[in-house]
Amino acid sequence: MEYRVADLSLADFGRKEITLAEHEMPGLMAMRERFGAAQPLRGARIAGSLHMTVQTAVLIETLTA
Repeated sequence: MEYRVADLSLADFGRKEITLAEHEMPGLMAMRERFGAAQPLRGARIAGSLHMTVQTAVLIETLTA
């Protein structure tokens, strides 16, 4: 995949924000832990219209895990 990133130097800050958000979302993290290895949504196409927030990033990482 090809990406266009405005400022790659912000990646470390973004990863820290995502890690903090994961701690604020214990229910989603429990789902990731429980179903991650089984990948029950593998091959599914999931569409959504969401504002891009750190919480959205956690959701996307969970869905693609």
